[in-house]
Amino acid sequence: TSTDAQKSLTVRLLFFSTCYSLSRFCSKLKHLDLTSCVSVTNSSLKGISEGCRNLEYLNLSWCDQITKDGIEALVRGCRGLKALLLRGCTQLEDEALKHIQNYCHELVSLNLQSCSRITDEGVVQICRGCHRLQALCLSGCSNLTDASLTALGLNCPRLQILEAARCSHLTDAGFTLLARNCHELEKMDLEECILITDSTLIQLSIHCPKLQALSLSHCELITDDGILHLSNSTCGHERLRVLELDNCLLITDVALEHLENCRGLERLELYDCQQVTRAGIKRMRAQLPHVKVHAYFAPVTPPTAVAGSGQRLCRCCVIL
Repeated sequence: TSTDAQKSLTVRLLFFSTCYSLSRFCSKLKHLDLTSCVSVTNSSLKGISEGCRNLEYLNLSWCDQITKDGIEALVRGCRGLKALLLRGCTQLEDEALKHIQNYCHELVSLNLQSCSRITDEGVVQICRGCHRLQALCLSGCSNLTDASLTALGLNCPRLQILEAARCSHLTDAGFTLLARNCHELEKMDLEECILITDSTLIQLSIHCPKLQALSLSHCELITDDGILHLSNSTCGHERLRVLELDNCLLITDVALEHLENCRGLERLELYDCQQVTRAGIKRMRAQLPHVKVHAYFAPVTPPTAVAGSGQRLCRCCVIL
């Protein structure tokens, strides 16, 4: 309706005025969080870039009106950006990353979650220009292949955090090159990287001694043998705190025996690991009493109620 359109226009004008005021009066601003401010436009970013040239942290997550033009205007003015969060900025394409590469050489953290138009070309550009990158989120960027992992491995040796959930085209070959070059890795989210096998775990075990948190949920080709290599590695013995194995259908109680070597393990996710048993979890927790294990066991069909008896209830979700 015309009334709704007027309200929307008013909000946009007010927000542009706010960004203009920030630009004019907050020249020393370093940290700005605009998460879910859907009225942010390319013009807003241009206003910010003209006056807030000391900006180091900017969160634009879910500001879905932003395009490559807004990113170009932003990075031309704010060349000292160290952290840029662009989750859910669904209009962004590879050219936006090219602009970031050209101007943001101090960047250490970049979040591109659910920027589904991004391809290997854009990630390669970022890696070539941002060698100090320590944290990168690519979860939901479903077009990516091993070319992105290769670029990371060859250009970003300081990488500590990689989130690549739902990047289903990534394979052992890409993670092998990454692991052999990025020895500082501490956290990896590989949920639904469905093509990886124990080979990836072997390479991480050998080359990434600082690994603390690893998600392998829905990586259905992972087996007990991969967990054996992880558990016997330096990171397994000294660093590993969180391991997520939800829906890893080939994992059995044998993997839990291997994990008894991970003395620092704090949390283990085992939802829908159908070959893991309560007895196996109990044996592991006898050795690691501090670990929190989250598991799911399908309920046994309750017997037919005897006349006069109360309702029978079953427990499905068990936190052990």
